Amino acid sequence: MDTDENRRQVLYWRLLARLFDHEEQPALESASMAVVEAIGLPPALLDPQASVDAVVQRHPALAEEFDGLMVPEETASDGGERDGAAEVRRAALVSKVLLNVFGTGSGAVTAGQLARWQSDAGWLERALGCKPGELRAGRPGGTTAGRGPGGGGTTPDLSTLIPAIGPELGAIEAGLVKRMRLREVLADPALAKQLTPSMSLIEQLLRDKDNLSGVALANAKTLIRRFVDEVAEVLRTQVEKSTVGALDRSVPPKRVFRNLDLDRTIWKNLTNWSPEEERLYVDRLYYRHTARKTTPQRLIVVVDQSGSMVDSMVNCTILASIFAGLPKVDVHLVAYDTQAVDLTPWVHDPFETLLRTNLGGGTDGRVAMALAQPKIAEPRNTVVVWISDFYEWQSEQLFESMAAIHRSGAKFIPVGSVTSSGRASVNPWFRERFKDQGTPVLSGHIRKLVHELKTFLA
Repeated sequence: MDTDENRRQVLYWRLLARLFDHEEQPALESASMAVVEAIGLPPALLDPQASVDAVVQRHPALAEEFDGLMVPEETASDGGERDGAAEVRRAALVSKVLLNVFGTGSGAVTAGQLARWQSDAGWLERALGCKPGELRAGRPGGTTAGRGPGGGGTTPDLSTLIPAIGPELGAIEAGLVKRMRLREVLADPALAKQLTPSMSLIEQLLRDKDNLSGVALANAKTLIRRFVDEVAEVLRTQVEKSTVGALDRSVPPKRVFRNLDLDRTIWKNLTNWSPEEERLYVDRLYYRHTARKTTPQRLIVVVDQSGSMVDSMVNCTILASIFAGLPKVDVHLVAYDTQAVDLTPWVHDPFETLLRTNLGGGTDGRVAMALAQPKIAEPRNTVVVWISDFYEWQSEQLFESMAAIHRSGAKFIPVGSVTSSGRASVNPWFRERFKDQGTPVLSGHIRKLVHELKTFLA
């Protein structure tokens, strides 16, 4: 076995040893240090307490090497061989980013440690050819290959290549948040500012909000507001291009300059062209129709707020507020576990809505149905979106009520998940019956629900 292969194996054996046992293995540590020094890399790469950011700040040239580091490269099918020395260098860098992200240890976590992990997870995403936060948000498509953001070509579909990496990163982050002494961190403004809003952090804040007061509560609200605004900005770009209502050509167009159809006006008046004067005489102006049919559409969103549906609760609350801002859309929002609450009065403000949720507990969809059914005044102009994993106590009774909504002519959309990652577990009993009814469960990225709603409301 050649020297380069030996060096590479030393680095990867050390990585595995540190991942499965946080105690140092002296022989592997000393051998790895010798390898790193021999290939001209900084010893800080072997320090588990040093973030990738810290290493890159001291050695800026390494930033470019981390970008696209783990993107599968074209193998030399023409018989060429990889550069052994380059592979050893790559192994050292890969080991650093993997150990920092997956070797999280145990015990209490500080805000600074969480922020460092989130930064290191961003470097892992960059190494996989994504933007920081992209895999954790469940958007692995559209990444670029090569070294750095400007690389040409497209990477393999990461959602197929590494289907578990995004959810796994989210699970690790959620675990770190749970290990934080969150109340102590929130009570210290300096520490609270170090927190980066994430879905796992927001879940913890929403669960613990009734136990917070004073500075801690104010800091918690600030973090929730920041996260809501960030998610709303993304969702709004997906919704804003939709137009509500078809053009109503029975209404004459307003004869104002902004509605002037210049192309049609020129075309219709071409017979009035004077070649001698090289002038077009216009005897009639044409205007565009802009009036839309004003039949109001009612959107009723019912969200399971039990512990397993937190991500969906946050996303759908924000989505409902965006649709509520569109003209001629009457939005109602109901949240439930074993009790139901009508959040419609606050639907325009997702921040206030989330503060009124009560995450956790069991599920009883019948209490939500009792609030939702009376809201269906004109079935043909109503869409009911029901978001849940549908693990219910009284399944048959609830399904019959949902089937009655479908039979009435209202559009019923059962949704198993509208999370960042699209990962969901749906009760198979409900899944089969919704499929037989012709209203299959919609699960996946929230973009799917946005598309369904835009299609109905257009």
